[in-house]
Amino acid sequence: MTGERAKHGARHVAIIMDGNGRWAKKRRLPRAIGHQRGVEAVRSVARAARTMGLDALTLYAFSTENWSRPEDEVSALMGLLKHFIQSDLEEFVRDNVRLKMIGEWRALAPDLVALIDNALERTAANTGCTLAVALNYGSQDEIARAAAKAAAKGEVSVQTIEAELDTAGLPPLDLLIRTSGEVRLSNFLLWQAAYAEMIFTDVLWPDFGPDNLAEALAEFAQRERRYGGR
Repeated sequence: MTGERAKHGARHVAIIMDGNGRWAKKRRLPRAIGHQRGVEAVRSVARAARTMGLDALTLYAFSTENWSRPEDEVSALMGLLKHFIQSDLEEFVRDNVRLKMIGEWRALAPDLVALIDNALERTAANTGCTLAVALNYGSQDEIARAAAKAAAKGEVSVQTIEAELDTAGLPPLDLLIRTSGEVRLSNFLLWQAAYAEMIFTDVLWPDFGPDNLAEALAEFAQRERRYGGR
């Protein structure tokens, strides 16, 4: 355990990155600019997670429901994802970051799937912080898929379903953060969040940075986690 983690005690943090569009609207800018600034926030927060001693950071990048957005916006988001992987992969390799994808990401465009496959392969042996990206992800779908896999193997139980979740192998979720003032989970990590602490902040995602993450971890450190006990 690093000194930073010893202070806050968290191993796995997840973030619902909300507010890119509202950030842009407040500034009378195109939504695409908001998404670009959102990617910059991803980069700075992911770097901060490593220095703050987290073992895993899971980010909600694109939900199964996001396909209902305008086609040009979806295309722009996928383009930003491609650019992020291409521009940051060498940093992940250098800094011992393991990239993980959760969700039905293999249903995406073949060129994007190929980029992701290469990134996963090149970082698979890394032992530092895991950056898990939820892409084409819906938690209800994840649970249904995991239960079906467990049933196909025989026993269906909490343990066998959990072993088949997309997040299998990651530490239990400690803290879930949602930006932009919305107070709901939006079909994100419903199983994993059963006993996670939650923080909802009014800060829009493009404005969320290392200081905000540090504040959230400091608040987490003050929480008393009882897991249903008294």
